[in-house]
Amino acid sequence: MRKIIQLTCAILYNINLKGFLTGDIYTGQIKSLCVPGLNCYSCPGAIASCPLGSFQSALLNSKYRGIPYYILGLIIFFGIVLGRIICGFLCPFGFIQDLLYKIKTKKIKKNKITKKLIFLKYIILVIFVIIMPLVFFVPGFCKYICPQGILIGGYPLVFLNEEIKIMIGPLFNLKTIILILVIIISIFIYRVFCRFLCPLGAIYSLFNKHSLFGMSVNNRKCIECNKCVNICKMDIEKVGDRECIACTECINICPEKVIKFGRKF
Repeated sequence: MRKIIQLTCAILYNINLKGFLTGDIYTGQIKSLCVPGLNCYSCPGAIASCPLGSFQSALLNSKYRGIPYYILGLIIFFGIVLGRIICGFLCPFGFIQDLLYKIKTKKIKKNKITKKLIFLKYIILVIFVIIMPLVFFVPGFCKYICPQGILIGGYPLVFLNEEIKIMIGPLFNLKTIILILVIIISIFIYRVFCRFLCPLGAIYSLFNKHSLFGMSVNNRKCIECNKCVNICKMDIEKVGDRECIACTECINICPEKVIKFGRKF
C-alpha cells in the first residue's frame, strides 16, 4: 500500500503531462500552492510548488516583504499534522530511493557512522536553506545541491529546450555529479539522501514526535525487545523519533503488537 501511495503522489505532483512534450513550466493558479514532499517547481509536469524551494524564494524576498508567514505556516502545518509520514509516503524522491535500494546487492547497514551523519541534514538546512538566501541572496540548496531538481527539472528542460541546452555549464555538471552519487549510493545505503542530506526531512523531523499522525507505541505493554529498532533501516533510537519515516515495517515484527500507525492523540 505504501508503494501505491508513493507512486500516486509522484504522478499527481507531476500530472501536467503536456509540459513533458512542450518543455514549458506550468504557471497556473495551483502553482501558488505547495505539495508536502520534495518536488521541483521547474519540473515541466509539476502542477504545484516545492515547499523547500518556495521557502528559499520567500527568504530571498524577506528583506523587502518581512517574514514569509504563508510558506512558513504551510510547512509547520504539514509538520504538525504528518511529520515524517511525508518522507515515507508522500515524497517522490524518497520513492525513487526505495526502488534503487531494492536492487539486489550487498548493503551497508546502519552503524555508528550513519547515526552521526544524520546531523548533516540540519547543517545543510541552516547554511544552504536559511543563511545563503538571507545573507548571500542565493537559494543555496536548490541551486547547488538538490539532486531531485536536476533529475525531474533540469534534464527534461535541457532535452526539450535548445535555448537552455546551450546554457549548460559547471553548475549543471556539479549537480549531475551529485545526482549520480546519490543514485549509486542509494543502491547500497537505504535512503542516503533522506537520512543525511535532505533539509525538508530535517524540518519535518522537528515535529515528528508530536505530530498528529504517525507511529506510536503503547509503552505500558512494550517489553523493550528492540526488534522494532533493529529491523528499521533508518537511524532511529525508538519508534516515532525524529528519524522515523513511518514505513510501518516494525508493526509486523513486534511480538506484543503494541506499535500502531495512525492518529496519535
